[in-house]
Amino acid sequence: MECYLVGGCVRDKLLGLSIRDRDWVVVGATVEQMLQQGYKQVGKDFPVFLHPETKEEYALARTERKTGPGYTGFEFHASADVTLAEDLKRRDLTINAIAETEIGEIIDPCHGLHDLDRRILRHVSPAFAEDPVRILRLARFAARFADLNFRVAEETTKLMCGMVDTGEVDALVAERVWQETVKALAEPRPEVFIDVLRSCGALAKLFPEIERLYGVPQPEKYHPEIDTGVHTIMVLQQACKLSSDPMVRFAALVHDLGKGITPKHEWPRHIAHEERGVPLVKALCQRLKIPKAYQELAVLVTRYHLHYHRTAELKTSTLLKTLLSLDAFRRPQRFEQFLLACEADSRGRTGYENKHFDQASIMRAALTAASNVSVKPLIDAGLQGKELADRLTQLRIEAINKIKSQE
Repeated sequence: MECYLVGGCVRDKLLGLSIRDRDWVVVGATVEQMLQQGYKQVGKDFPVFLHPETKEEYALARTERKTGPGYTGFEFHASADVTLAEDLKRRDLTINAIAETEIGEIIDPCHGLHDLDRRILRHVSPAFAEDPVRILRLARFAARFADLNFRVAEETTKLMCGMVDTGEVDALVAERVWQETVKALAEPRPEVFIDVLRSCGALAKLFPEIERLYGVPQPEKYHPEIDTGVHTIMVLQQACKLSSDPMVRFAALVHDLGKGITPKHEWPRHIAHEERGVPLVKALCQRLKIPKAYQELAVLVTRYHLHYHRTAELKTSTLLKTLLSLDAFRRPQRFEQFLLACEADSRGRTGYENKHFDQASIMRAALTAASNVSVKPLIDAGLQGKELADRLTQLRIEAINKIKSQE
């Protein structure tokens, strides 16, 4: 029985990065031997165990054989006669197929060290094409390591294009697509995730609403970058500079989906694209079974981002209605997420990346002023129902106007 560190922990150690989790592969052992030594079995599809003391994962070396479409169509073989090399060769990328012995010796049958040195994301073997999740994982690694100048090997991109063409990507289930996407949104450069998916045709399959934005023009006066797809990527980049929150980043990514269905004869204008975008965002979230909180924020940003941009021009009554629609009084944290996504939209334009915008401070000041209006004196005075609501609205408008007059 021999144990080897494998996968991401070895890769990250060699890159000089902090190690998140340590995973081990065990060669020459059986399930019974592992259990006898106190390991607790947790794997359902293949034998994975938790160490009795460290609780780190130990998996028996295994091989796999494709038996059906999608990422679940595999048959696994784990036994004492499976070698370390056989286990490593079933992995996705060469940089993830490096092992280290307990005394620190590196074992690299797939030439992962070569690709680490040259900053290349390359598939281990043609078996990569058997699992469509690997496209998403590779795109996520590209987003993680973009700042280290990693790039996808040309032959790997070609292989992924073939996977899209043969329909292998169509077998991906919603939960797995979102699982990898939300992880990518938390990476340093999630826009690279989108770029990699687009380069092989997977974006059009998995996120057609985003793919549609490319090539759609916008008024050059407000959008020097012109292309809506380019603008979307720029907004996502700005969202990453402003916040590490994946919810903010997702809302920024999908805020302009309505522009993708503007009739061509109306280009480059996109009148009412906000409302047109709302059902598209909802459909995307429902299709991929995206959590409700993500959908709610994304819908608010989609529907009200132009209200944000025009905050200084809005009538006070309209500004108050917007705050109420955003549920800003009861959910201030989500309101701040809304402001961040909208600021990313403002900055996600050529030449505007470092510009200062006043909209967020105006909206915050209006919310504070309106929140300071107490409803208790109105209730004590006997007001109720519509009369109470109307009077509260009037006092809030007066409070916001007072703030405006002082600016």
